[in-house]
Formats: sequence, C-alpha cells, structure tokens
Amino acid sequence: MNRTAPLAVLDEPAVQAPSMAMARAVHALLLALRDLPQPRVLRILALSLALTLLLFAAAGTAIFFGVRRSLAHGQWFGAAGLDMAGILVVLALVAGSWLLFRAVAIAVIGLFADSIVADVEGRHYPAAAARAIDVGWRQNIALALASLARLIGGNLIALPLYLLLLVTGVGTLLLALAVNALLLGRDLEAMVLARHPDRPRFDRAARWSLGLLSAASFLVPVANLFAPIVGAAMAVHMLHLRSGDR
Repeated sequence: MNRTAPLAVLDEPAVQAPSMAMARAVHALLLALRDLPQPRVLRILALSLALTLLLFAAAGTAIFFGVRRSLAHGQWFGAAGLDMAGILVVLALVAGSWLLFRAVAIAVIGLFADSIVADVEGRHYPAAAARAIDVGWRQNIALALASLARLIGGNLIALPLYLLLLVTGVGTLLLALAVNALLLGRDLEAMVLARHPDRPRFDRAARWSLGLLSAASFLVPVANLFAPIVGAAMAVHMLHLRSGDR
C-alpha cells in the first residue's frame, strides 16, 4: 500500500516554473528523509558509507604521498621546504575535501543505485516498480564511472574561475555549489531513469532543484554522510511525483 501523499501532481506542463520544481524537490527531500530508517536502506547506507570513507581516506593519502614524492624526486625543495609543501598539500586536501568526498560518495552510491531505487519504488510506487527493468552490475558501474567523469571534467573546466573567485571569499564556494548542482542533478536523474528508460528526462528546473538540494546537503557536517543515499531516494520521488505514480 502506498503511504506517500504526493503534492497535487497533475497535468504539469512540459517545463515547470522554477518555484514549482523547487517545491516538488523539497517535498521529495522530506519523503526521502522518511525512507532513511527503513532496514534495507540502513543496510545499504552502512555498506556504502564504510566503502566511501575507506576510499576517501585512501584517495587523500595517495594524493598526499604522491605529491610529496613527486616534489622530493624533482629535488625542488630542501627538507624544510618539503615539509612546508606537505603542510600546504594537507591544507589543500582539507579545503577540497567536500569535492573529494562528493566524488567518492556518488561513485560508490552508483554501485548500489538499483538496490536503493528498487527499495523506494517497491514501498511507495509498487505499480511503477513492477514495470521497471533490472539494472545489472555492469550498468551500475558504468553509471558510477560516467558520474565520476562528469565530476572531474566539469570541475576542471570551472577550475580557472574557482581560482579567480578566491579573492571574493565566497565566490568559489557559490560557483562550486552551482557547478556541482548541475552535475549532481544529471547523475541522479540517470540513476533513476536507468530503471525506466521509457520515461522522459527531467526538465531543467526539476534537474537543477534536485541537484541543488543534493549538492547543498554535502556542505552540512554529518548530513553529508547521508547525502548520497538521500539524494538517490529524492530522485526516485521526483520521478514518480512528476508522473503521479502510485
């Protein structure tokens, strides 16, 4: 039995007003938060979080020692200079930890995407779940790699602007939030549409609203640990609220 009480989602125009799309995204977020205590969701959360933190620590360590080794091999600095460079690398990693964690977390959650989407659909939208196609491990891995490629490519393109906006204090953060909102919206959309390839893509306002709320949640301490799985559940609700599914 469907326990979701959607907003009045009825005969929407093909392109929604941004305010309507954001209202639906907020509603989807609230529904996604209610999904968190479900046993299967908690199991996926625990497994994905453990793998994410392990890979996050491994990536950070590899970057630190890789840069330090490269500097030592090039003999550009003495011992004191090498230590200072190491400190600067650590500070850079701390500053970029949001982006690094987001990269690892979304790639990892992509591996479990089908399980998350299937669980949320099965409880809230059983009719839609019955029509869905199963997504295998190969496609999940392809989705995760595509997400990672978009993340790296999009942020490398924006890197010069990030550096220029450092002098503003908040410009870099706001631009990074906007860029990653666009990327995350696309990632989460692909995650849910993989099970429903016959469904139309989200319109721009819906994709932006979904991505913005997801990207913003990565900025909040503690909440960022739950952000990937909440974002995936939110995308499910966004898809089916739009269609008025039961």
